[in-house]
Amino acid sequence: MQDSILTQVLLPLVLALIMFGMGLSLTLKDFTRLAKVPKAALVGLFGQLVLLPLLTFLLAINLGVSNEIAIGMMILAACPGGTTSNLISHIAKANLALSVSLTAISTLICVITTPIIIVYSIEYFTQQAVEQFSILDTSIGIIAILIVPILLGMLVRKFADGFALFLEPFFRKLAVIFMVLLIISISYNEREMIVASFPSVFISMFTLNIIATIMGVALAKLAKLSHKDGLTLGIEIGTQNSTMAMLIAVSFLQMPDYAIAAGIYSVFMYLGATLLVLYSRWTENKTKH
Repeated sequence: MQDSILTQVLLPLVLALIMFGMGLSLTLKDFTRLAKVPKAALVGLFGQLVLLPLLTFLLAINLGVSNEIAIGMMILAACPGGTTSNLISHIAKANLALSVSLTAISTLICVITTPIIIVYSIEYFTQQAVEQFSILDTSIGIIAILIVPILLGMLVRKFADGFALFLEPFFRKLAVIFMVLLIISISYNEREMIVASFPSVFISMFTLNIIATIMGVALAKLAKLSHKDGLTLGIEIGTQNSTMAMLIAVSFLQMPDYAIAAGIYSVFMYLGATLLVLYSRWTENKTKH
């Protein structure tokens, strides 16, 4: 009963609060702004919603990971970017407006794409039909846990701007604390599987993060976007909403072992972003001299 309350009530509630906090940082301009820079936005969305799942699928097949880790990787890739990418973009002096806009739009789109990718992935890697997973129910769940709280947060921002900006840092800290506690809990409960799958799961998560980050930068170069936009896409595509991925695995699917991949990735995604920022600073300094 306690597990049911934790996975079915407490975890979704905390994620909803985190998404409410994300809504506090958003305005309608974050959505309409994309119309002014459609090229960068479309390239970023293509990379995040199409190329990243394809890349993850190919790595899951070729890196020899277990079915549980492979499915967990696909759940992660099916999730949108999280508020972490916005924070990293701010620290990196990237295009924060583009980062926030991509996070907002991809979160809306994932209501449709995430359940479809999850169903296909489970059926492919287990070779069994998914009987206890409803695309419609999951979409409704994502709307309830992600979209509705974001909209409520945006309403608070619209009618009480100062209060919203005062509250937003609290929810950002809550997101970090919640993710850390979730990682610790999953790692402890699934420690036998982590040990059994070591080092393949760590290698696969590291490889996915580095290639995804590089892919974002490469897409920007191919599209002839600015250096700042390239830095943004690298961060946005390489940094996923791992908290949401873990919640889907634990609460929606009731398969904690699927959450291992997201938990480990949430550590590695900071590495890829940090290396990208350091490289960006180095190239800027080299250009100046």
